[in-house]
Amino acid sequence: MAVRVATNHKVREQVRLELSFVNSDLQMLKEELEGLNISVGVYQSTEEAFTVPLIPLGLKETKDVDFSVVLKDFILEHYSEDSYLYEDEIADLMDLRQACRTPSRDEAGVELLMSYFIQLGFVENRFFPPTRQMGILFTWYDSLTGVPVSQQNLLLEKASILFNIGALYTQIGTRCNRRTQSGLEGAVDAFQRAAGVLNHLKETFTHTPSYDMSPAMLSVLVKMMLAQAQENVFEKICLPGIQNEFFMLVKVAQEAAKVGEVYRQLHTAMSQAPVKENIPYSWASLACVKAHHYGALAHYFVATLLIDHQLKPGADEDHQEKCLSQLYDHMPEGLTPLATLKNGHQRRQLGKSHVRRAVAHHEESVREASLCKKLRDIEVLQEVLSAAHQRSRLKDAQHREDDDLLNLIEAPDIISKTEQEVEIILPQFSKVTVTDFFQKLGPLSVFSANKRWTPPRSIHFTAEEGDLGFTLRGNSPVQVHFLDPHCSAALAGAKEGDYIVSIQDVDCKWLTVSEVMRLLKACGRDGVEMKIVSLLDFTSSMHNKCATYSVGMQKTYSMICLAIDDDDKTDKTKKISKKLSFLSWGTNKNRQKSASTLCLPSVGVARPQVKKKLPSPFSLLNSESSLY
Repeated sequence: MAVRVATNHKVREQVRLELSFVNSDLQMLKEELEGLNISVGVYQSTEEAFTVPLIPLGLKETKDVDFSVVLKDFILEHYSEDSYLYEDEIADLMDLRQACRTPSRDEAGVELLMSYFIQLGFVENRFFPPTRQMGILFTWYDSLTGVPVSQQNLLLEKASILFNIGALYTQIGTRCNRRTQSGLEGAVDAFQRAAGVLNHLKETFTHTPSYDMSPAMLSVLVKMMLAQAQENVFEKICLPGIQNEFFMLVKVAQEAAKVGEVYRQLHTAMSQAPVKENIPYSWASLACVKAHHYGALAHYFVATLLIDHQLKPGADEDHQEKCLSQLYDHMPEGLTPLATLKNGHQRRQLGKSHVRRAVAHHEESVREASLCKKLRDIEVLQEVLSAAHQRSRLKDAQHREDDDLLNLIEAPDIISKTEQEVEIILPQFSKVTVTDFFQKLGPLSVFSANKRWTPPRSIHFTAEEGDLGFTLRGNSPVQVHFLDPHCSAALAGAKEGDYIVSIQDVDCKWLTVSEVMRLLKACGRDGVEMKIVSLLDFTSSMHNKCATYSVGMQKTYSMICLAIDDDDKTDKTKKISKKLSFLSWGTNKNRQKSASTLCLPSVGVARPQVKKKLPSPFSLLNSESSLY
């Protein structure tokens, strides 16, 4: 504004000068504020090694969350249970979350975070109905910018934990000892797993409010992890030492070209909007530095194999020709692979042109590193770049001739190739064993937040001549089935389809049909005290399995799945449905009666039957991202 208002030329120049100083200071401040979370210097291997540093991701930070009040209220309101019986479980959940804020940088830390992520799947289904907010505020900080994001949505919690699993893998990868074969293999594996977790996060949670978890940023982070894994593959091949031998040099040249290529693609992705405005400057700079550095190495190795290895009598001429032809998309104009191998002058001239390209790439990598303060401060990086640069310059000086400037052709690009193409490794949550903290509430297929039922009803009834008046159906929890409307249980308030939650104060929610049978039989003649609940949506409450039990005979029960769809079979079941007996035991008459007891698919019964399929089983990885 001052520049526009000012009419004096000297004043306008003074303002422009001051603005340039301000912009320069702001750029320096921006670099300083990148902090530890986005520094390429932290979490590196403690072993002293002459290696280029890798980039780790910092963990997202969060605020404390108190689950106790909300979960206790929901247990009392929704499950009609004494919430104080679940204080230990709630405390375990909160302790697990607290431990996830500072995980160890190893596989134990990854398993800890995965355990909490899986536990969140149980918690989501137990306590977070899709139709209402629960009043628990989750706050997480962007790992790149530090900007906080707060939502009353468990999906933010799940997404942030997934991000931290990926970030933890990157820190494990950068801490590996890259001077050993096993260390490099561990680094490759860790970065591939990091890419898999971040890619899973991108595909599962598509509308995350935190920018570090946006699809655009996650796409770049996945590319970065795969690029670093490919770099470790190159280091693994070079670890035993690079022999100055023709075929070995061809191999490492193409491996180096592969690393340079993936970093070139990464830098291009980092330079695109909107990622460009938010990616740390040091990351983009290091990607550019590595693209030039590994491109330079590729040209240096090709130059060495052309200059140092003349084709001698008895050499594998065909193999060398094949390797050289596969090194380029096309040979320079006027040259052929075999003629170049046999002509020492042509071979040296092509080799020197590769040296020139190597020197140019090294100069560019050194220049890029000098423009970023953080990279200037990493001594090992400066040493590696300087040593590689000097080696190429020395080779150039050894073979330089006065007329090279006029006679040397432009060295062609080298085709990238690798013996180990890195790939995404998907997260393996199934390998982590987790027990639902709140399993006392009952099987999740029935006792979940998205199902509503009546409060538990206590009924007292007796068996009439050993006949209870109903059969049992399903497993964990067991349901009342084929209820005689005139029996004692029905008159006491039982309904067909009710779930049996306790018998004689013994919790039955996790018991099978046979276990419930034993409890009922043990009640004897004194009557049965039973608690039952009814789903408000009755048509979705019936199991797809039925069982008819007659206690007077050995193994007189059966399980049959609903599998009859055609009309002929349905008609047959209707004809024999009148023969169904109720649960009975005690007399010979009842034993004869039970001998003809049939367990029929419910489609063959005249009473109201299943019209809806049960909801799909609980999936730990099924996150509906549209809720963001």
